[in-house]
Amino acid sequence: MTPLERFKNLILIDKRDIYQIFLYSIFGGFISLTLPLGIQSIVNFIQAGKVSTSWGILVIVVVIGVILVGVFKIMQYRISENLQQKIFVRSSFDFAYRFPKIKFNRLYNQYPPELANRFFDTLSIQKGFSKLLLDISTAILQIVFGMLLLSLYHPFFILFGIILSGLLYIIFKVNFKIGLETSLKESKYKYKVAHWIQEIARNHVSFKNKDLFQFSLNKNDMLVSDYLDYREKHFKILKRQFIQLVGFKTIITAGLLIIGGLLVLSQQMNIGQFVAAEIIILTIITAVEKLFGGLELFYDVLTSLEKLGAVSDLEIEQEKNTQNLLLDNEEITIETKNVSYKYPDSEKPILNNINLTIQPKEKVVLQGENGSGKSTLIRLLAKIIEPNTGTLFINNITIDKININSYRSKIGLITREDSTFEGTILDNITCQNPTLNMSEINYVLEKVELIDFIKSLPLGLDTPLFPEGKQINASVVQKIILARCILSKPDILLLEDPISKISNIQAEKIISFIMDPKNNWTVVVTSTNEDWKKYASQVITLENGQIV
Repeated sequence: MTPLERFKNLILIDKRDIYQIFLYSIFGGFISLTLPLGIQSIVNFIQAGKVSTSWGILVIVVVIGVILVGVFKIMQYRISENLQQKIFVRSSFDFAYRFPKIKFNRLYNQYPPELANRFFDTLSIQKGFSKLLLDISTAILQIVFGMLLLSLYHPFFILFGIILSGLLYIIFKVNFKIGLETSLKESKYKYKVAHWIQEIARNHVSFKNKDLFQFSLNKNDMLVSDYLDYREKHFKILKRQFIQLVGFKTIITAGLLIIGGLLVLSQQMNIGQFVAAEIIILTIITAVEKLFGGLELFYDVLTSLEKLGAVSDLEIEQEKNTQNLLLDNEEITIETKNVSYKYPDSEKPILNNINLTIQPKEKVVLQGENGSGKSTLIRLLAKIIEPNTGTLFINNITIDKININSYRSKIGLITREDSTFEGTILDNITCQNPTLNMSEINYVLEKVELIDFIKSLPLGLDTPLFPEGKQINASVVQKIILARCILSKPDILLLEDPISKISNIQAEKIISFIMDPKNNWTVVVTSTNEDWKKYASQVITLENGQIV
């Protein structure tokens, strides 16, 4: 999708509000351009030395016209504010909805937090789109109405309108494509700089080292240099547009003043018409300046829309069949038949011809060397990724026939990337699930060896956490994630190294609880901790992507 197509879609979403803005612009523009006619008549009265009731009425009409134009502007601002709020809300929910549903392959080799930074372009669209609607709509209507009004004074002004329109089109045509291209490149490096600063902040302790600190500054200097290079190229386009505008204004102003004066001297226009025409001409020139100023803003809005498209264009998971089956309270058997999977940038499959069956309540341990495919198999069983070949069956039905949300509601998944999010400990373990009670919460906290830590905190469960649990140790983070997983009341636990940071004594207690046959959930776990095998009903060894 091109930036212009994105801009068109943005207009279509809120076309009713935009129509209202244009309608008020038409009313305001029409009244604004009838004011010179009133002023012309007032000047004629003064020139004739007559002060009459008609003169007073004209003054009142002009003042009322100015007030009405102001009222229409206020109404436009109200609608514009509504549009800005809608854009922000839609963008925030679009990002919040999409990130969990983006297909794994689409995020492969991308850093999701860096992609999420694109959301800040929403602010540029909010302000830019609103200003474009208000200023550009008013400017275009002022130019159109001005041309029509000037044509009533003398046929010459019709030719003036045609020349003006042609010049504006040529200037836009010459600059638009390259202006948008340089704006996009400038924005690309702006995000590279922002992301590198984010990386420095994330690794701020490491960068305290003198050599690493210098490296961080050198890389920042390189990225900033690239940004400035493209910013300068974009500025050259803007400067060229401004030079063209100055030349355009000079020629038009001088030409119209000379020709207007000649028309007055030849008595084809009176002095009142000349004054009114000059007011209209100044209004048109001001409107043209707004158009050129809006062109830079137009580049920024199109660039921001393209940046948001980096997220909104990523393919999300969708049900292949709206009639997909729901999983009720039935026990779940998972089976893979000849399943293989290859990462997008890999020539060799990470999983090759996997056949296994996991019965309800079974406790399965996956073992193997790093790179043998354990983590990939966990994610495949959770339907985070889809096999390139082969089929995953749920209760003897291909998983494509199963409602994906229904299936995932039965799963408690922990991967190596999981961490705590910003919020209280209680938020992190319950996600504000209203069906949970404190007895259930305390039971799980005790089983994952977290209760003593909670008691040691002045605020207890209300203790706020930073993103990624920066102020607590890694073992506590793992316990919180385990508690969150268990409190979701899953039928299947898919666990990827869930206790690697926890001390051996506590880990043994947690393993005993998770693998206890009294718990009716199915467990599939990868871990180097040998204690899991004591309770396993099935141990599966992977080697080079195959079950051995």
